[in-house]
Amino acid sequence: MIYLNFRRNPGVVTRFQDRNAMPGKAGMMLKGCSRRSLLMGAGAAALAPSLSSPALAQRGWEPNRPVQFIVPAGTGGGADQMARVIQGIVSKHKLMRQPMVVVNKAGGAGAEGFLEAKGARGNPHMIVITLSNLFTTPLATGVPFNWQDLTPVAMLALDEFVLWVNAESPWKTVAEFAAAAKQERLKLGGTGSKQEDQIIGVALSKATGAQFTYVPYRGGGEVAVQLVGKHVDLTVNNPIEAVTHWRSGALRPLCVFDSQRLANTEKMTDTMAWSDIPTAKESGLDVEYLMLRGIFMPAGVQPAQLAFYEGLLEKVRETPDWRELMQQGAFNTTTMTGDTFREWLTKEEAKHKTLMQEAGFLA
Repeated sequence: MIYLNFRRNPGVVTRFQDRNAMPGKAGMMLKGCSRRSLLMGAGAAALAPSLSSPALAQRGWEPNRPVQFIVPAGTGGGADQMARVIQGIVSKHKLMRQPMVVVNKAGGAGAEGFLEAKGARGNPHMIVITLSNLFTTPLATGVPFNWQDLTPVAMLALDEFVLWVNAESPWKTVAEFAAAAKQERLKLGGTGSKQEDQIIGVALSKATGAQFTYVPYRGGGEVAVQLVGKHVDLTVNNPIEAVTHWRSGALRPLCVFDSQRLANTEKMTDTMAWSDIPTAKESGLDVEYLMLRGIFMPAGVQPAQLAFYEGLLEKVRETPDWRELMQQGAFNTTTMTGDTFREWLTKEEAKHKTLMQEAGFLA
């Protein structure tokens, strides 16, 4: 078995029974309130929704200038989409008084963004969204950066990987795809060089006996477009990066690289839901891989500043907007903060070092 999966540990993580159902208060706080109670001045303040900015203002510290939200990846990919959804939720629900400004810094497979955050020690007006290039980029490039150069805030979710082909291709199953790949060297499009997509590509080669030509791009959105245009033969895009093209009929999913099928049973196309996509193992490929979606701050920030962003992200996760993103993108909704998150990061860094070494990707 080619084991790439970063499994959930029920003893140390927050795991919801329904991976698509998030706990929430939005829409509940005003239910049942009479018109009279809403006109009673001080009473109305007591009934204000938990998402309002005055509630956050009572926490103590909050940003006093715009917050730079760094995305160490290109536009249109999973990290970029998640960051912009968070930005929109914060603005829509007035979760803080200052604006949040998303800035993409994809250079060097995300090294540009990570190094900027590393150099901003003590700056509470910067946050960075991370994927597993948090581990792979420094291991592959030797860039002087480690996740411990930042302050972990929260794991927001774990992201899945799906084997996608163009809908006009003749391959409708993994077996048909694997047989073709052995006859002809296919092009695998992915995000960055020696990153998660290429690690999965190496695992696919080992599992199928086929060799692939890996073609790196700057972001997952671009990767999906290249597959739609038939410039590559396959991708392992995250669900959120390819779902629009799947729904339009341009792409076809063959399998998901998880130990279990995706939980979402809502039809995403006329005939299929996420839960209808077989696992790789069901399809004869013993390959599993899940990816981090987390938020970090620069090192050296104050406890009250860290607490503000932990609370902010908790409020974000309570909104219907976030729940919709989790559903549309078929995310695994595992969350972590504090020491539990740090322990997870330490273990995953070690796992990635092993994976990178086996693939021959260490700098």
